[in-house]
Amino acid sequence: MGACVCLVALLCIFLRPDAHASGLWLYEGSVPDMGMANAGRAASALDASTAGGNPAGMTVLDRSQLVTGFLGILPKAEFDVDHASYGGGEGGDAGYFTPAATLAYVHRVNDRLRLGVAIGSYFGLGLNYGDHWAGRYYIQDGQFLTAGINPSIGYRVTNWLSIGGGVTMEVAKLYNKVAVNTLLPGRSDGSLEYEDTDLGYGYNLGILVELSKKTRFGLTYRSEVDVDFKDKPDLDGEGWLLDSILNLRNQSKRTLGIDMTIPQAVMLSAYHQFNDRFRLCANFGWQDWSEFGLPEISISGKRTRSFTSDLNYDDTYHVALGGQYRLAPKWLMSAGMAYDTSPIKHSSDRSPVLPLDRQIRYALGLQYDLNEDITLGCAYEILDAGKARVDKEGGTFRGNLRGEYNTNYINLFNMNIVWKF
Repeated sequence: MGACVCLVALLCIFLRPDAHASGLWLYEGSVPDMGMANAGRAASALDASTAGGNPAGMTVLDRSQLVTGFLGILPKAEFDVDHASYGGGEGGDAGYFTPAATLAYVHRVNDRLRLGVAIGSYFGLGLNYGDHWAGRYYIQDGQFLTAGINPSIGYRVTNWLSIGGGVTMEVAKLYNKVAVNTLLPGRSDGSLEYEDTDLGYGYNLGILVELSKKTRFGLTYRSEVDVDFKDKPDLDGEGWLLDSILNLRNQSKRTLGIDMTIPQAVMLSAYHQFNDRFRLCANFGWQDWSEFGLPEISISGKRTRSFTSDLNYDDTYHVALGGQYRLAPKWLMSAGMAYDTSPIKHSSDRSPVLPLDRQIRYALGLQYDLNEDITLGCAYEILDAGKARVDKEGGTFRGNLRGEYNTNYINLFNMNIVWKF
């Protein structure tokens, strides 16, 4: 328990993990490679953020160094309702501004050995539609938030091969609020709330192959992280009505356990320095979304025996391409683009709880060498999260919900500092 408290306290110092996106996998952080849409993350090893991206890459750094900064996340998610059985508004903008941070440190022990640590979040979602929108019987307010610490080690085996690995301690929070339909005119809705926090563990491994000083390839694996939530759902409303119609009072006193798996992932990256001014990076990745288990938490009928219904997901793939160009001796410009496939093939499987769709990222960045030890940087990225079409048939209590997100993108910007010791 003491270790868990210390971990949470440490994360609160450096991070507010309220990340928002239509896709839960978050490559972004307050680090320079966001300016390349995170292309080359497993191979570039340009700064201390490689401690979390690929720990084998730490051996490339010639000195101990720290990278940290500020990340701002401003999503825009507006649902356009085509049909809702029980009416209601469109929910307005379900996103809201969130500040966050990332910290990574690499310590050079000797010519071959490096120790590192990365603190931040790579997985999360939060949306707030309000109490009276058309999909209120599916979700009103929901969050799945994570924040973790990842100590790691990197070792140079030969002049061309390095290996690395680390362990991950991930704090995860699940919160869900949904309206309960009483089905009687003039009666206000009831509500169902669920909230719990758990600590999960995983690991990451990496290798780095350096064909030359200018060309290298990196391969990383991040394990799945299992988290187990347990809470007694808080069911509120006109008591006698919910007792007689839903017969859920006794059930709501029972603890509802939800086992979830943050997906495992593999990434292959390439890095090539063409000359003193220009370098190019690329990614290809896979994520095991078919094992992800976040369900809808709601009431679907009078004889409900479970508060949850599973959602169907498919594995996803990621590609990215980015580069950097030195404009002047002290100025370095970055640009990149990335694409992630959708984990949901059919709109009938997509829920406003998790409106996941394909994602396209466009990014720009700029760095300035203040001196030989300190580099200041900033980056901007816009994430196009797709239309995320929803065609749900929810039964008597939830009704049908059809529509799509006519506005669904995320603005991300950061300011970062790289400090070499």
